[in-house]
Formats: sequence, C-alpha cells, structure tokens
Amino acid sequence: MLSDLILQLGPWSWWVLGLLLLGAELLVPGVFLVWVGLAAIIVGAASLGLWEEAFWSWQLQMLLFAVLAVAAALLGRRYFYKNRNATDEPFLNQRSASLVGRTTVLHEPISEGRGRVRIDDTYWSVIGPDLPTGTRVKIIASDSRQLTVEAA
Repeated sequence: MLSDLILQLGPWSWWVLGLLLLGAELLVPGVFLVWVGLAAIIVGAASLGLWEEAFWSWQLQMLLFAVLAVAAALLGRRYFYKNRNATDEPFLNQRSASLVGRTTVLHEPISEGRGRVRIDDTYWSVIGPDLPTGTRVKIIASDSRQLTVEAA
C-alpha cells in the first residue's frame, strides 16, 4: 500500500514527507524535524529532475536524504547555539552568580568555615576563612545556594 502510494506520487512523495515532517514540528517542537523535513524537500526537488534517470534509485535517494538530514541538523544546531548566549541579562535566573564581586557585611560570624550574610532582603550561607560578625567581605564565587567569601 505504501509502496503503491510512493510509486503513484513519484518524486512528490519526498515533498509530502517533507511537509509532514514540518507539520510534525508544530506538534512536537524541538527544532529537529525542521531539518529532516528540509532534507526531504531537497531530495524531492532533486527527484523532480532526476526521477527518470537510471542511477536515481531509491537507495541513492535514501542515502542522499540521510546525509542531508544529518548535515542540516548539525548546521542548524551550530547556528542556533552560536547565537544563543547573546543577552543583555546573562544572570537573569542565576541570582547567586550575579552577586559575585559584591561586598557586604557578615551578619553571623564565619565559624568553622561557615557563616551568613544579608544581601538586600535575603540571608545567604557563606563559606570562607573564620571572621567575626560585622567584617566586610567580598563574594568571590557562588554555587546556587552558597557563596564563597574572603575578607574585603
């Protein structure tokens, strides 16, 4: 049944497959099926001119489709990831990372390597050398819930 449909559609079967894959991208977003659908459309465009040629077998078409799909996916990924980190707010959802470089005053002393500071309206756990309450410290590193400090 499927082979009969492909024979009836001829080179247009690649166009149908490409459009189905592009439509599937709308249902399952992930920017992957776009590239595979684009590869199918390119093979369909080549098939329009080469369908009657003896060398244009289904094996060659499948090989070309596979190569184009992989190449398009890799190039598309490279393009999107290259432009991904350009932002005017690099620490938007990383509040602790945005605190690195700030100075503040210890709210609780650092004893046995652990203490607390208050920054704006939040208390943060800190690690660093033992220091008394009220000492000015500089935040030198962060890991989501804990800040590393040194005497300022």
